[in-house]
Amino acid sequence: MHQLVERIAKQDIRALAKAITLVENDSEDKLQIMQDAFLLKKNGMYVGLTGSPGAGKSSLVNRLISHIRTMGKTIAVIAVDPSSPFSGGALLGDRVRMNEHFTDDGVYIRSMATRGSLGGLARATKDAIRLCDAYGFDVILVETVGVGQSELDIMKIVDTTAVVLTPNSGDVMQIFKAGIMEIADLFVINKADLPGVNKLKAMLRELVHITKKEEHPTAIVKTITTENEGIDLLWEKIEEHHTYLYHTNEGEKRRSMQYHLELVELIREEIWRDVDKFITTHVDFPKDLQSVDPYRLASVWYEKWKKEGR
Repeated sequence: MHQLVERIAKQDIRALAKAITLVENDSEDKLQIMQDAFLLKKNGMYVGLTGSPGAGKSSLVNRLISHIRTMGKTIAVIAVDPSSPFSGGALLGDRVRMNEHFTDDGVYIRSMATRGSLGGLARATKDAIRLCDAYGFDVILVETVGVGQSELDIMKIVDTTAVVLTPNSGDVMQIFKAGIMEIADLFVINKADLPGVNKLKAMLRELVHITKKEEHPTAIVKTITTENEGIDLLWEKIEEHHTYLYHTNEGEKRRSMQYHLELVELIREEIWRDVDKFITTHVDFPKDLQSVDPYRLASVWYEKWKKEGR
């Protein structure tokens, strides 16, 4: 077993941080680390928070951390931020709004940069979740970068997805577009002290009625993070959905779907890594590249790799 994974099994937080960094940087040890970490999986509770920029996701996460800790549960937070155009790192770093939890041994907060990945997550987010699960955190909460209706990767890696909306922010129109509204296991109306909250809730109820896709009702929870209101109800609804998943076939179906998607993605990554290395070392780029048909060139290079590169 990889030495970092051995230390993670003993709940060495420095080893966890180091392992996530190696995975993010696509280290040579990545595959061994993840294979060993998989053997330690403990099936923690995976929760995702997504929504548009400015919806108050970080403040909501901060309140959820406090609430979860009152129940004695440990929690890891993977906060996905935009990338710095200069360093490539997370633009906001470890969230300022969560700094009150940094000295709590039962809380681990990790910011991850998207590094150009679309879908609201970083490429290594799934691996980071698995490492946190191997460590033994009871709850692993993922906060996406601000997303639009087409950035839906969060549903591929968590059990329960909460879509965070705010009144009078333009979110009303967004949720009626195919995409973001379809991944919600529950809706959170944050900043519920603002005007328009009742209108938004009524529209969400209509939406839930029209798009109902499973026996478990899609909850709609109002929260005001500045007053710490609705946080206990939000967690209650998250737990209810988690219980539903693991007492019905829906949970097995969801994790099977996620496993399949992850498997395909891993194969795709390995193939592309091999193809990219072959192209870099064995293929001459045309001098006037823009004048060459890219479809034909891609086909030629791919056939060349199949014959010579494997």
